[in-house]
Amino acid sequence: MTIRNWFKFFLNSMIIGGLITGVLGLFIRWDDAFAKYFEAGQWSEFIAAFVFMVVMGFTISVIAQMGFFAYLTIHQMGVNIFRTLTLWNWVQLLIIAFVIFDLIMFRFRPNAETTGQVWLYGILLAILIITAVVVGIIKANKTKKHALISAVFFMIVVSTLEWLPVLMVNADKVDSWVTLLLFPILAVNAYQLLALPKYNAKSDEDRLKLEARRKARREAATAVKGK
Repeated sequence: MTIRNWFKFFLNSMIIGGLITGVLGLFIRWDDAFAKYFEAGQWSEFIAAFVFMVVMGFTISVIAQMGFFAYLTIHQMGVNIFRTLTLWNWVQLLIIAFVIFDLIMFRFRPNAETTGQVWLYGILLAILIITAVVVGIIKANKTKKHALISAVFFMIVVSTLEWLPVLMVNADKVDSWVTLLLFPILAVNAYQLLALPKYNAKSDEDRLKLEARRKARREAATAVKGK
């Protein structure tokens, strides 16, 4: 990927993370972060709270991008270590199952003290899995069928690792942060997974155009010297 296309890729990912966190934060964190300023008419504080949410989304998007490029390296290493993509896919399936088990038994279950929290964590887990499967199917249809498992692995395992810091926080009203931050993580990761081939193709086109311009300049320079 060229620097120009990487910057577009990076910027678009940040915008997605910031907008989703800011907009959803108005609803999910309304009671904790916005209601008191709205009721008091403290609009500067209200805007500051919204900007904070957007900046939080930018931060999450950067973390997600780091996770994405780390996964690309890990994926290639996995294929090389296990020799075949089929065997690596089985390993990825085992890791997916382990991560889901860990989420249920060691992240959600200890914190699910009320029926409402049980439902909340169940819904969040369903959103994580369903989103991963849908993105994986889209990725497989756009590229190759064997990309399905790798895409689901990325969307579940890597997204969970990026989500893990807030899952490990033990504080009052942390559930709203757990809920809010899942969505920008999934959105940015889905965008990266599905948009990367487009940016790679555009980079190839840009390199071909650049090479054509260089060739034209060399030919023009040669023609001038020959006169």
